Amino acid sequence: MTPERLAYVALALTPGIGAARLANLLARLGSATRALRATQKDLEAVPRMSCAAATAVRAASVDRAVVITAQAEAAGGRVLLPADGEFPESLRAIPEPPTLLFVRGRLELLAGPALAVVGSRAHTRYGAEAARHLAGGCARAGLVIVSGMARGIDALAHEAALENGGATIGVLGNGFGIVYPAANRALYERVAQHGLLLTEFPPGERPTAGSFPRRNRLISGLARVTLVVEAREKSGALLTVESALSQGRDAMAVPGPITSPTSVGCNRLIQNGAKPVLGLRDLLEEYEINFENAPSVRLPTDLSEAERRVLAALDDRPRHVDGLAESLGVDLGETLAVLTSLEIRGLASQAPGKLFRRHSLFAAASGP
Repeated sequence: MTPERLAYVALALTPGIGAARLANLLARLGSATRALRATQKDLEAVPRMSCAAATAVRAASVDRAVVITAQAEAAGGRVLLPADGEFPESLRAIPEPPTLLFVRGRLELLAGPALAVVGSRAHTRYGAEAARHLAGGCARAGLVIVSGMARGIDALAHEAALENGGATIGVLGNGFGIVYPAANRALYERVAQHGLLLTEFPPGERPTAGSFPRRNRLISGLARVTLVVEAREKSGALLTVESALSQGRDAMAVPGPITSPTSVGCNRLIQNGAKPVLGLRDLLEEYEINFENAPSVRLPTDLSEAERRVLAALDDRPRHVDGLAESLGVDLGETLAVLTSLEIRGLASQAPGKLFRRHSLFAAASGP
């Protein structure tokens, strides 16, 4: 990195120096290098620069910027500055825009049309099916699925995008080298390899309570529409909606049963004016994608032979597991195990009474 670039990174990482103060510093002093060399008096003369902020700038170190840049590269990523052509235009004009980003993966995804998908960590089966159906279908149609790499709906949305051959961006509330939650380690690596990981926190920084609101504004800022699949009345997903609305973005929600606590937040959003999503068509039309011409969804390529056989025997009409096992000539326990695997992957769903059917999204899918 050039000395000026490293000086910028050092300033951007300085506590108390956000986008507005950084812009004032550069405008008043001419460059990041000069800002780091400025006297306390010169710094305090910068508009909106407090004594404490000026003191923090005086203590900023290019050496720290060198270390952090090297750590990002060691983690397989890089530092992205607003002056870089790959820096997402969608984040430049949001309130409190990021002063830099750490990215790992496919940078071209930052330029694609994006849909943010968020929801409850403790979701229902209905929520899981809706998330997989909508995120998978939108990814197949060419939208980049953006979410926060959390448990629950976030993880399902990322997985659905990848399983449908689409693209996804995982926005982190921590730095590279930290996998949070730890249960998402495999997903973390899949997104890094096939999609994009993005964060404004330096490598090794652990998440705190304040990290997630900052992450949420990037999730909504990257997307034209934020979709809430399931959310309780006081849910973190609703904070992402607040960010979206403050950024001039649109919010949509999946309606749910009025008796379900995980649908209260979504139903309330709809009551307050958010557009309800009743199917894939509603989302695609927001992006002016013709539903009839949207690419068909095909099956994941990594299905086992047993999974393929069971899935081929299912359609959109519920079948009892006993009859299914008998028709396939397979042990009942083995059939149940395969059905459970298909259900977890969102390819099949179960109704009361051990009745199973193929997910409607894959009803016409014939293979990879």
